[in-house]
Amino acid sequence: MGYRQHLVRSVLAIRDEGGLALPDGRRVQVEPVLVGRNEAKLRDIAERHDVKRWSTDLDAVLADDEVSVYFDAQITATREEALTAAIDAGKHVYTEKPTATTVEGALALARRAREAGIVAGVVHDKLYLPGLLKLRRLVESGFFGRVLSVRGEFGYWVFEGDLQPAQRPSWNYREEDGGGIAVDMLCHWNYVLENLFGKVRGVSAKAVTHVPRRWDETGEPYDATADDATYATFELDGGIIAQVNSSWCVRVHRDELVEFQVDGTEGSAVAGLRRCVAQHRANTPKPVWNPDLAVPEDFRAGWSEIPDNADFDNGFKVQWEEYLRDVLAGRPHAHDLMSGARGINLARLGLESSARRRWVEVPELSL
Repeated sequence: MGYRQHLVRSVLAIRDEGGLALPDGRRVQVEPVLVGRNEAKLRDIAERHDVKRWSTDLDAVLADDEVSVYFDAQITATREEALTAAIDAGKHVYTEKPTATTVEGALALARRAREAGIVAGVVHDKLYLPGLLKLRRLVESGFFGRVLSVRGEFGYWVFEGDLQPAQRPSWNYREEDGGGIAVDMLCHWNYVLENLFGKVRGVSAKAVTHVPRRWDETGEPYDATADDATYATFELDGGIIAQVNSSWCVRVHRDELVEFQVDGTEGSAVAGLRRCVAQHRANTPKPVWNPDLAVPEDFRAGWSEIPDNADFDNGFKVQWEEYLRDVLAGRPHAHDLMSGARGINLARLGLESSARRRWVEVPELSL
């Protein structure tokens, strides 16, 4: 993710276009400094992409006055410490999520950023997907009438690593390293739900480890200590009910790897990564339940494709551009560290709900 989406398709793409375009027509160039643990890998990436600077010493880079923004795409367990160091060094920070492993840590980061007066941003990539941008268009137009429910399906089969190499890193399946699909994905679903439909006020979830044994990058077996599937129900503002299944143990029989169906009094829609289809009340068929006869309706045929009506750039790149413009303007970024704190708060409450087998209220967070 850090290499493909953030470096190659976002920062380097902005650089290769001549820099960040500003509203007044000017462009401000960006120049990345790569930081990591493996000198050989850093050198290889830098040479392949004409990146002039790289380092294995984060403290030295943070002490450099020419560096103005720190971006973090490390494993979750190391993120809070690095972000704290960057904020203390006076750097603006932009980060993947979860922003910390605990709610207290996430709130401490938000408080620290506010006191330091820096511009902080958290990656909210799902909001910038073409499918969800079209869904937002429907929401803002009032197409749904009163929204009743949201149903989401996310996931795919992640190979265990024995017969075929796993397509996700092994730390994702170790709780001690910050892994687990609840911590990963409930952070996403929190910002999707609160930005499109309303804040989450309650959660009931079940987190499970379906596959307890996996094989790591060296081919060695290990015990999976983190959940690999979470089945969650949320109550939102206005009484909207959302159900979202997240699983790395599911084989896909959907058009896309993630899909959301929204049902309202006036219409419904199904949105994925890129596509969005809708059905208005006036076009809704009237099926009759009869298990003894074949269903005569072609239900999919009654849905209309929502047109693009715009050119959709890479969502990660678009948010990078928004964040950097906010840094240059010295204004807060819409998706800040408090949003990140609300994400990990929902994830932790979801895990609490699972452990206690009960509904859990989601309180407001404040600094």
